[in-house]
Amino acid sequence: MKELIVVIDDEEDIRELIRYNLSKEGYEVVCAVSGEEGLELIRRRAPNIVILDLMLPGMGGLEVCRQLKADSVLKAIPIVIVSALGDEPDVVSGLELGADDYVSKPFSPRVLLARVKSVLRRGRAAPIDEQAILREEGLFVNPQRREVQINGALIELTNTEFKLLHFLMRQPGLVFTRDQIVEGVHGDDYPVTDRSVDVQVVGLRKKLLDYGAYIETVRGVGYRFKG
Repeated sequence: MKELIVVIDDEEDIRELIRYNLSKEGYEVVCAVSGEEGLELIRRRAPNIVILDLMLPGMGGLEVCRQLKADSVLKAIPIVIVSALGDEPDVVSGLELGADDYVSKPFSPRVLLARVKSVLRRGRAAPIDEQAILREEGLFVNPQRREVQINGALIELTNTEFKLLHFLMRQPGLVFTRDQIVEGVHGDDYPVTDRSVDVQVVGLRKKLLDYGAYIETVRGVGYRFKG
């Protein structure tokens, strides 16, 4: 059975671009032009993934995201946001509401396809084992022993740097806002500023040497591990 994708976007050329390219890859694609129509379609069809524009007539994309994540039946459906470059604050809000990834307009169909495949693959994967050893080429992270090695050599990290690397690396490709990183590393209500997260990332990248480039800055949003 084909995996079903619901696309919610009020721009006809964007809808057709997405529909054509994803259909060509074997997905079933259905489209909606408004938030209200999109929600009705999602409730009726229960798709495998939703591609959601933020700037919609009537009900905006953030409200669509909010309603989906508040629905006990539909909240597990992954969401990929598509947004104009000027929508960065709303992208951050969407990710914090539970969206899984985003692509900026104008976008390459190949980039969108790669993001869709990545999100669907994560959704099909087994639950994350937080004690599993992680590896990316010569970079090894052993959470049970709290050790990091690069090509067999131990790397000294602070406790926060270790937690930060482990948090990002165990969910490769997934974009996290700075608030989500703070919550994932320290827990709720930890008094850390956005600037503190950036400083920790800079320090971690230096210690990881060439592997520091795997921690990507996502402009205006946060960070992800590129593995």
